[in-house]
Amino acid sequence: MNLTLIYDAVLTLAYPQVCAICGRSVEQRRFGVACEACWRETRIFTDDEEICWKCGMPGPACGRCVELAFTAARAVGLYEGALRESVLLLKRQPYVPSHVESLLMEVVSRGPLSSCSRVIPVPLHPKKLRTRGFNQASIVGEAVSKALKLPLDEVSLVRVSTTEKYRAGMDAKGRRDTVAGAFRVTHPRLVAGENILLVDDVFTTGATVSACAEALTTAGAKNVNVLTVARA
Repeated sequence: MNLTLIYDAVLTLAYPQVCAICGRSVEQRRFGVACEACWRETRIFTDDEEICWKCGMPGPACGRCVELAFTAARAVGLYEGALRESVLLLKRQPYVPSHVESLLMEVVSRGPLSSCSRVIPVPLHPKKLRTRGFNQASIVGEAVSKALKLPLDEVSLVRVSTTEKYRAGMDAKGRRDTVAGAFRVTHPRLVAGENILLVDDVFTTGATVSACAEALTTAGAKNVNVLTVARA
């Protein structure tokens, strides 16, 4: 019998866990806070579906992402169901379920992300990092870098300003304005000529990752591709 299944069965008996979406029992811990049935109902992007090549939005080229500074962005799936609950958990606890890790690896195995040479998480401002205690993008980045055997770079890119504005509900321009000049590269030698894999939890309008990509390419990065757990 598979040792993982035995381990899951023991944990389920000792520490019963219910699905954050439907309330049913989560019988395999690799699925995290959602049950297998709710994962099946969550929109996960496949290799053969039509997406905007640059920003990864489902459908044909959207034309709205032309001015964004990154090369291409990809996500595991839509910010809904099991992916949404996984991201919300990640904001509270530094934990990436193994099923989410596997889905991330599937995304990275496809072009153009498969050519990346260095993993950089989107940094938090030091004030926010102290409040939260950890950077959720770094937790995702660590899992990705270990699986890909690529260096995890948490020192080259820093956030030098933050905003007190509540960004939910802002349009794309409003979000871009709040992060303009918010990031700086402190070690340009480490990013020069590199194909950067920029990692975050959620892609919303692309404003934050675009601001990061602009700082990285200005410092000499060859390409900046974006990987997120979910796409709003």
